[in-house]
Parts: sequence; C-alpha cells; structure tokens
Amino acid sequence: MKKRAGIIGGAGYTGGETIRLLLNHPDVELAFVHSRSNAGNPLHAVHADLLGETDLVFTSEIDQTVDVIFLCLGHGESKKFLETTDIADNVHIIDLSQDFRLGESVKGREFVYGLPEANREAIRKAHNVANPGCFATAIQLGLLPLAKAGLLNEVHTTGITGSTGAGQSLSATSHFTWRANNISTYKVLNHQHLKEIRRTLQGLQPAYSGALNFVPVRGDYPRGIWITSYLNSDLSLEEAYELYTAYYEGHPFTHVSTKQIDLKQVVNTNKVLIQLEKVDGKLVIHSIEDNLVKGASGQAVQNMNLVLGLEETAGLKLKSIVF
Repeated sequence: MKKRAGIIGGAGYTGGETIRLLLNHPDVELAFVHSRSNAGNPLHAVHADLLGETDLVFTSEIDQTVDVIFLCLGHGESKKFLETTDIADNVHIIDLSQDFRLGESVKGREFVYGLPEANREAIRKAHNVANPGCFATAIQLGLLPLAKAGLLNEVHTTGITGSTGAGQSLSATSHFTWRANNISTYKVLNHQHLKEIRRTLQGLQPAYSGALNFVPVRGDYPRGIWITSYLNSDLSLEEAYELYTAYYEGHPFTHVSTKQIDLKQVVNTNKVLIQLEKVDGKLVIHSIEDNLVKGASGQAVQNMNLVLGLEETAGLKLKSIVF
C-alpha cells in the first residue's frame, strides 16, 4: 500500500513544489492540501501548471490518518500551527520553515536536522524532521568533507539566489521590474542560516570556531543557488578531490565534478554539484543547487523517503533544464 501524505500551506512556492513531487511519487498518495484562504478551490486555481494533473481541491480540514504531514508555512508559522493544532502522535512531521532547525521542540515533538549527507542514519530513525534552509544546504555540502577531516578554518562565502528564494509574497525587491537586470546584497554577514550551518559543522569538527563570512546576493533569475566558498588550505587539488569524492560516495544527490559546473545542470533537480579549485594556497569550493528542490521541497521528500523506509531517491529522479 502507498503511504499517505498531507500538506499544510499548499499555496506558496514550496507548497506547490511539494505537491508536484508527491503527485508523481511512485510510493505516496497525496491525501490533502490544506489552505485556509483557498479552501474549496482546485489546486490548479493557484498552481496553473497542475490543470489536468489532479482533481484535488484545497481543504480547511486535516486528515489525521496520513503517515506524514509537510509544513510548508512561513518562518514562525510552523511552531504556531503545532502549538494550536492537535496532530496525532503517530503522524510524522517534516517542517520546511526555520522553526526547529536549531533543536527546538514543541508539545513534546523533537526534530532531527534533515541534511541527509550529514544525518542520514538519524533521519531514518526520526519521527519529525526540520528541513534545512536553501542557502544552508548548498553551503554545508560544500564544507562537510573539510569539517569531517578537521580542516576547516575561517571561511569566506558568496551566494547568489533566484527570486523564488524570497517566497511568493510580493515585496519591493521581488517585483520583476526591480529584480530584472539588477543585483543587490542583503543580510550581509548576518544571514539567519549561519546558525544552522555552524551547528552542523561543529557536530563534525567540535573545535571549529572560525568565522563564517557570508554575503548573500539577490539574482535576477527565478531558480537556483550558486555558492562560492574559499579558505586557506594545505591540501593539493588532487587531495581535495579525493577527500570530497570519498565523503560523498553513496550519497545519491551530491556529485563532485572535475569540470566547470553551471547552474542549469541542477535546476529542476534534487542534485548538488560541487567543483573545486586551488588558487595561491586557497581552496575554492563551488556548490550549486535548485533552491526549491534540494534547497526545500526535494530535500523534504528525500527526508520523507528516509523516515518512511522508502528508497531514498523515489520520486526524485528529475530532469534538469539545460537549454
């Protein structure tokens, strides 16, 4: 029998992406999509591409017989929802907000941080999962092998993200007329994802206390994250590639490339690609992902697969858009 899943907050970008993935999942039935503001409307009234794909309508009711519920709510809203809504104890929760990424709990529900490349076995045993942030995922996957080897020191990172990373609600910096042919930084050296990144890195390299200098950049395209991190390193390029290749062996979605990578290779997939360079004593790590898939909904489905004992790649064998 197929597992049954529900979504809370199905009208936004991550909700829509989770709907698309679950509708095509071979082992899961999408039982309900909850949205107070859209209750009674067909899913395609909000997500126009779903016309002809499903007859589901948004509902204000919550089916307590599902195996798993995805919380695709805004930051701060997931905790409020779980505080005010009784969810059966046997239902798994996968939260896509930042509310539980630092070990927070609610009404006795404990959350495991859902980065499979660092916590796969803990996720398999988890009842509830806190999905990582989009920037945090790409940055961490670029640094995990170094942390595991105890080789991290001060890191400098620049990351550029597509406009969907800002969510569906319009703001001054998300309008097409502002974003197109434009670029800007925000939350320089003070991005909220830095806390979860440091927590994971220190789990692998407990003595790590180096600075994480992160400059986030708004890109003028819809989807994808490009991260470039660099730090001082005595590793040769060959040694670095050996370290990274060994670390990611057996991880189906993270791949190390010896050739130059580009963002279109990962858009619409659950992949992260990593490329290394060595320049004047510094190791440069490029890591790229689709912010809505591996950076959000795809990783959430990957975590669901692990929690429910399904094949880790089920429903996630997606095609990139290269032209």
